[in-house]
Amino acid sequence: MTFCVENETEEKFPFSIEDVAESVGDAVLKAEQCPYAASVNLVITDNEGIRELNREHRGIDRETDVLSFPNVDFAQAGVFHIDAAREADYFDPDTGELLLGDIVISAEKVREQAENFGHSEYREFAFLVAHSMFHLCGYDHIDEMQARVMEKKQEELLENMGITRD
Repeated sequence: MTFCVENETEEKFPFSIEDVAESVGDAVLKAEQCPYAASVNLVITDNEGIRELNREHRGIDRETDVLSFPNVDFAQAGVFHIDAAREADYFDPDTGELLLGDIVISAEKVREQAENFGHSEYREFAFLVAHSMFHLCGYDHIDEMQARVMEKKQEELLENMGITRD
């Protein structure tokens, strides 16, 4: 798993965002039995930057914690059957990695939500990466049933990694 990380802010965390993103990303791909090496672009921005992206791409004029921009059109969430006709769209020709998509996280929201939920910034950041990685694997939370599936996957993954709300 390759994470290409760009931090657009001056924000620093008491952990390596690259290491956390890679370990959580690897865990998601392993849990989903992804048969490919994969890459993801991760951008750390501020509330203003994520608000602009949210407005531009979703028509919602407010800040949010994380945005996911999947590259792969999954017929079924978590099922990595890539149509041969789409391989050029989904794989990096130089590395052969599956280009899953982009994640954008607001550093300000990481801090704010960690404080509001009473857990560490590390846990909040790991949660947002897991949440977004499941989106990149085709999961969503548009309706209640989909939300339950996604929430269960996120919580089980983080618990198995020892990343708790404590």
